[in-house]
Amino acid sequence: MDVRMEVLELLAENARLTIEQLATMLDLDEQEARRLVEELEESHTILGYRTLVNWDKVQKERVTALIEVKVTPQRDVGFRAVAERIGRFPEVKSLHLMSGAYDLAVFIEGRTMQEVAFFVATKLAPIDGVMSTTTHFVLQTFKKEGILLEEADGDHRLVMSP
Repeated sequence: MDVRMEVLELLAENARLTIEQLATMLDLDEQEARRLVEELEESHTILGYRTLVNWDKVQKERVTALIEVKVTPQRDVGFRAVAERIGRFPEVKSLHLMSGAYDLAVFIEGRTMQEVAFFVATKLAPIDGVMSTTTHFVLQTFKKEGILLEEADGDHRLVMSP
């Protein structure tokens, strides 16, 4: 496997790894490990480092919504121009081009359901090319980015039926 891919996989699993730890895990000297990480950052392959937080554990009001957006693609740029406009809003946390019944999946966060509704009505829906929106509110998150947020105590084996 390419050493760059190994660096990416290790950091994607644990962004807190130090250069020293990466060097040891990859059998590189620290200078080479540092150079690889810097190259990946400069080429925008590594875009940032995040902490995954279980917001249900703190007293902070937060509403997450998935908004399905149907778009009229524009000549020569398709969905990209509308997606770039939507992606500039700070409320937008994730934005994906989809196959199926709608074109864009937009994940946003707000303090309240009313704030999310206001965003959709005043910022998202009026964008040229947006044909319709459907908003779904996230009621509870069980797993995020591959990590279970709450592990139940006891037996973790999957049930097998005969």
